[in-house]
Amino acid sequence: MMKQFFIAVILISMCLASLSTKGEAVAVDSGIQPYTKVSGVSGNLNSIGSDTMNNLMTFWAEGFNRLYPNVKIQIEGKGSSTAPPALILGTSQLGPMSRAMKPTEVDDFERRYGYKPTQIRTSLDALAVYVNKDNPIKGLNFAQVDAIFSKTRKGAHREDITTWGKVGLPGQWGNRPISLYGRNSASGTYGYFKKKALFKGDYKNTVKEQPGSASVVQGVTEDRYGIGYSGIGYKTSGVRAVPLVKKGNSYKEAVLENVLDGSYPLARFLYVYVNKKPNKPLDPLIQEFVKYILSKEGQEVVIKDGYLPVPVTVVKEELGKIK
Repeated sequence: MMKQFFIAVILISMCLASLSTKGEAVAVDSGIQPYTKVSGVSGNLNSIGSDTMNNLMTFWAEGFNRLYPNVKIQIEGKGSSTAPPALILGTSQLGPMSRAMKPTEVDDFERRYGYKPTQIRTSLDALAVYVNKDNPIKGLNFAQVDAIFSKTRKGAHREDITTWGKVGLPGQWGNRPISLYGRNSASGTYGYFKKKALFKGDYKNTVKEQPGSASVVQGVTEDRYGIGYSGIGYKTSGVRAVPLVKKGNSYKEAVLENVLDGSYPLARFLYVYVNKKPNKPLDPLIQEFVKYILSKEGQEVVIKDGYLPVPVTVVKEELGKIK
């Protein structure tokens, strides 16, 4: 999966090379086609899954509804782990996830249907570590992030980090306790951050678990000494995304060019899973919604929501999965 991700990063770098210099705007790959409306599309769609993707799914639904006003779309974002059981039970047709399905989730689906779920890569996200806008910290490495958020400290940092002074902040910041904000265990962001930044360790009991991505950002906005993690699409003027690095102090900002060249260490795909029988076309309503996501208009929504669009090479691969 990580190899697949970095192959895609290279492709994106090639496709968007002219846009990857600092300060230039992100644009949809010129090879991605506009959406073409078709006749006879109606019905109901349910989406259950990722909270990180809640705004994305809502924006996509609004754009789709302008084309097909007779389609009703309901969106519920309580965490990526709610997507697989909803797809298995048939209570949703769309399963947005901010992480790939776990092997056990794929196995549960396959036991029910006899085939695997279909994974659609929709966009890229830089998962950010946020501090309050007043916090002057220059950056963190993964060992420090682990010692801040984890009680197991598998990153091998020499001591637990509980105050801002322990990451080098002087003066009035030095003795201030660090307030921790995070997601609950139903969240794909929770699992991804645990795996990558905490070396699969355990969160501290003092992490204030929030029901959604926006809630994490809001908590840090209102808490001068707070720190939390959330998707880059939820960044506001009240917080700063801390530059990160796996080791050392060559910190990288959570910005386009660093995602493109692979130097920002917390980048990931955002997915939508669907139930498609092998060698049979996807249900027309679901198929058109996925086509809309992967269209020029759908990828413009990705940019609008603060995420990174996929290149035409990925779009072609994903469209091939739903024929």
